[in-house]
Amino acid sequence: MRIVVALGGNALLQRGQKPDAEIQEANVDRAAAALAGIAEHHELVITHGNGPQVGVLALQSASDPHLTTPYPFDVLGAQTQGMIGYWLLQSLQNHVPNRQVAAIINQTLVEAADPAFADPTKFVGEVYTEAEASSLATERGWVVKADGAGWRRVVGSPRPQRVVETRLIRLLLESGAVVVCAGGGGVPVIRDEAGLLRGVEAVVDKDLTSAVLAEALDADVLMVLTDVPAVMEHFGTVDQRPIHRATPAELRALNPPAGSMGPKVDAVCRFVELTGGTAAIGSLDDVEAMLGGEAGTIITPSGRYDGEDVAQRVPSRLRIAAG
Repeated sequence: MRIVVALGGNALLQRGQKPDAEIQEANVDRAAAALAGIAEHHELVITHGNGPQVGVLALQSASDPHLTTPYPFDVLGAQTQGMIGYWLLQSLQNHVPNRQVAAIINQTLVEAADPAFADPTKFVGEVYTEAEASSLATERGWVVKADGAGWRRVVGSPRPQRVVETRLIRLLLESGAVVVCAGGGGVPVIRDEAGLLRGVEAVVDKDLTSAVLAEALDADVLMVLTDVPAVMEHFGTVDQRPIHRATPAELRALNPPAGSMGPKVDAVCRFVELTGGTAAIGSLDDVEAMLGGEAGTIITPSGRYDGEDVAQRVPSRLRIAAG
């Protein structure tokens, strides 16, 4: 099968850990080991987050006295794709030596008129006092907003429309390679009036980009891996319980929080609704069990899923070709 796996931020940096390279490399190696079995037997695309990493690079860039102005956010996103892509590339090659692995930098096309640019809400970088934030906003043209007791920079988070390098990713898959791509949701770009691509100061949600990419690649399964074993009904209460099977409508009816589970639910529901395929949300440690229907939250059009015959299913792209 053709599977797109979206690695959550905890696969690279767990809560409370310092963003040191050695710590992140160890976490990446654990993620690669968990995905090795899938990489051995299926076509695999891996996407990943970059939140802590891009925040560190943004702070370094803003503090560097040799720079007239800090590097733009799209450039910082590309830098994290190279860094994290290298870690994943090397670790996957070590765990699955019989497969070629490609890590590529991607651009994600967004609409210049997306309303997210007019009302930026995505917090990035360091926490400042109100006076510091106001001064930086004037000096650097930032938009800043209150975040709890502090103030932080905010950028727009437009909806992804297409991964620009989708055809290249397809070619790599068809050649037999495992592909690492769309890190941090991809570098956000727009087309200008001449039709040329241009980077913009924004952050694209990684899970929504993964859904768009999975749809364009005719993937059979989209797996969103996070730090919880499943989507929870009545989350945070004494009545919380895991949801093991769901339709997109049932999952959307939960109205999960916009800042955490919301984008993940939106992504998997979009993929299932548009393709009729299968999606899952769960823990990295359960990734193979999820594929077998034994863990996580499995989302299908009917809400039913039998993982026992998953390896024998006819891939969706072959059904399309035959139809």
